Amino acid sequence: MTSIHLSDKLSKESCLDLANSEATSGPDHEPPPDSLYGWVVVLGASLMLMLAIGTTNSFGVYMQEYQHSVFPSTPASTLSWIGSLQFASMCFFGVGAGVLIEQYDPRLVGVLGGVVAGGALLIASACSSPTALIFTQGILFGAGGSCLMLPAASLPSQWMLKHRAVATGIALSGGSVGGLWMSFAVRSMVANLGWQWSLRITGLVTMAVCCPASLLLRRRIQVPKRDKIIDTEVLQNPLFVLLFFVSLFAAGGYFAPYYFMPSYAVASLQASSSWSANISSIMNGGSIAGRILVGLLADVIGPLNTLFLSLAVSTFVILAIWLPCKSLGALIAAALIYGFASGSVVSLVPVVTAKLFGIERLASILGLLFFSYTLGSLVCSPVGGALLDKYGHGTNYTPLIIYNGAFFFVATLLLGVLRLAANRSLLTNI
Repeated sequence: MTSIHLSDKLSKESCLDLANSEATSGPDHEPPPDSLYGWVVVLGASLMLMLAIGTTNSFGVYMQEYQHSVFPSTPASTLSWIGSLQFASMCFFGVGAGVLIEQYDPRLVGVLGGVVAGGALLIASACSSPTALIFTQGILFGAGGSCLMLPAASLPSQWMLKHRAVATGIALSGGSVGGLWMSFAVRSMVANLGWQWSLRITGLVTMAVCCPASLLLRRRIQVPKRDKIIDTEVLQNPLFVLLFFVSLFAAGGYFAPYYFMPSYAVASLQASSSWSANISSIMNGGSIAGRILVGLLADVIGPLNTLFLSLAVSTFVILAIWLPCKSLGALIAAALIYGFASGSVVSLVPVVTAKLFGIERLASILGLLFFSYTLGSLVCSPVGGALLDKYGHGTNYTPLIIYNGAFFFVATLLLGVLRLAANRSLLTNI
């Protein structure tokens, strides 16, 4: 399929998207796009992601505690599976969560997610082995988190048209807000109450915040019922296949700095243990600003163009700043810039998906697309941890950083191919 044909296809889909957005949805006659209630949906989504993604983003603090205090004889590669499976499971179960959102009330799906995710952390607090934490803090939390992440990532696009990218960025910046305050909160709770009580308190807060916030996420466009449980027709679209592999490599590289930059400050630069939380918070702080400002840029130059720039900057930070880093100041700069640039890996993918495939079945398409995040996160961080153990002896992070940078480099190249396949004119807003 030529770029001209793909461009025409995108134009037709944009018109269909506009028609769907302006239409009312059934007997309830939901408000039109860009209405005030759309921002209420954004608020609810942001609160849900604050706990779902924020808990995952702050895992670096738990990683440092497990690695140096709780399970010092356990390899870093084993412990990294806990955090990797949090996000991987969130995306793996996203296929089912996307179907549930289309078939049932998304508010009920969100409440279910809040109960399961919060309960998983409560159960994890009673565990005494890395294996048990992998199944509870990792897989079970991710299963609940999928029912929080999918409605929060997909529904804001139904309510927004003119400011879809920035609205989605604000909603998904909730994960960075959560990672920011949760890094300090977890560090304080672990130091004063112990890691078990930190998990218990976080689990209770997850239930208390996410369940009420889920009730704000009404569906604006009704999706027709279908015979197939999972619609695989989109898998035949070459644009989806390219986007799937872009997401696979981008997600593979995305979380490794969140997991290993905090411990790098302590193990490699000999900084105090408090810097594990500081570095994590700096990355999340940069990500908050990045997701909002990058969203504004995407509304001007297009989400595909903006995502390409963000991936290119992320690649540069990993290979040109973190790799040769020998000082705490350089690591702070790397954490801040990386957080700013990489936040779009999460926030712009739903917007790009809506741009390419429309918003009617966005939840189920995102569920399929997020499966690539599962594969990427399972490959990168655990293998990076193994490289750190075997070749870096726990303190030399060079093999891990090169491996991490390679993932971002491949993602950037593939997105360039996708961008040219969609439209070969580099000046086109897309």
